[in-house]
Amino acid sequence: MLNIVLFGPPGSGKGTQALKLSDAHSLIHISTGDIFRSEIKNETALGLEAKKYLDAGHLVPDEVTIRMLASFVEKNTDGDHKGIIFDGFPRTVAQAEALDKFLKDRKMPVMKVLALEVDDEELIRRILLRGKDSGRSDDNDEAVIRKRIEVYNKQTSPLKQYYRKQGKLVSLKGVGSVEEIFSSLSDEVSKLLTTNN
Repeated sequence: MLNIVLFGPPGSGKGTQALKLSDAHSLIHISTGDIFRSEIKNETALGLEAKKYLDAGHLVPDEVTIRMLASFVEKNTDGDHKGIIFDGFPRTVAQAEALDKFLKDRKMPVMKVLALEVDDEELIRRILLRGKDSGRSDDNDEAVIRKRIEVYNKQTSPLKQYYRKQGKLVSLKGVGSVEEIFSSLSDEVSKLLTTNN
């Protein structure tokens, strides 16, 4: 199984690219946001546990998130897929360590981390533009957007160093057309698939 982490700041287009990569390369697309929504909607034990934290305005603890992820991976890994693309997870070094442990226990470590690089002002421009269609109030408030980017830079950027030390980080330009960015990401995935076959 080929495991790839795709990360980038809010507005970097990682959700769009993760879906395109999963379709093009037969990878399971895992978005923790989607998993949370599905587990909560289906009122699973884990979903109800996560909802308790979210309703109280707290972040879902890493341990609960990893258990949800584990449950999803176990239900959805089959012979038809070549691997998994993790979209928006891990977000912190603690989550990365927990993910490494979970995957190591299954002898399927993260192979590569693809990081989309976009400067802050471009991100703000994109999110405000997206806000015109998304209907999300947090996509229309520049102060909120700046705060989200600041949180990302503080919490998630240290992951680059974590994965760089493991020799797994590939930084890619996240500016250009959707197709140009997809092409550079897709080249990296193709290289991995070739070397792991």
